[in-house]
Amino acid sequence: MNQHRVDLQTEDGTLDAYIFQPQAGSGPWPAVVMYMDAFGIRPQLGDMAQRLASHGYVVVLPNLYYRTPFDPFDPKQVAVEGPERARFKGMVASINGPIVMRDTTVVLAHLDTRPPVKHSPLGALGYCMGGGYALAAAGTFPDRVAVAASFHGGALATDKPDSPHLLAPQMRARVYVGAAGIDPTFPEEQRQRLETALTQAGVSHIIETYENAKHGFAVNGHLVYDQDASERHWQRLLRLFQETLH
Repeated sequence: MNQHRVDLQTEDGTLDAYIFQPQAGSGPWPAVVMYMDAFGIRPQLGDMAQRLASHGYVVVLPNLYYRTPFDPFDPKQVAVEGPERARFKGMVASINGPIVMRDTTVVLAHLDTRPPVKHSPLGALGYCMGGGYALAAAGTFPDRVAVAASFHGGALATDKPDSPHLLAPQMRARVYVGAAGIDPTFPEEQRQRLETALTQAGVSHIIETYENAKHGFAVNGHLVYDQDASERHWQRLLRLFQETLH
């Protein structure tokens, strides 16, 4: 795995980010900001970042929980009510769209200094809660983000003032939303609201449902990991980024 860590200074402290690039060659390659899911940085996400990087990208995976001391979650304990589930919910609630977009500003500034990074529009990718951050990045940095992809993203079109769908008028990126067929965090009401917002804003987009797949299906290590649906997500993702960034 061709990975190294960088520590970036933000107004809230030191953000640790993990950068992956192809095993061979010197670039330059297009960049992708990969937003973690609610379980945080862990080897499975690193493996996914490297898999994407191997197709010709510099992938940066920022630790969005850097403000709070964090121990890895046990998915089995998170799945049931108890202290671990409460800690999980607390970590998710500790960040939001505006906070993560401030962090993204620092990440983008760092990418601009890296010789292997191609100075061209980049991609934003997110899983679970990170899906919303990928869409938010498209609306917050329209001159930088050419393509944004969300997989089993939750809370994409809520009543909250920082809901990603409200940024649709600012988006210039291609948008892909791979929704889980079984996902209480992205009900039909939100799907319709997101579809309407993107359509009215003239955003090139696809919202696709992975039937019978559950929230979290794409990430290995989840209790609901679905290999067939995950491999389908890889096909969609790689084609989308190839068409847009290369």
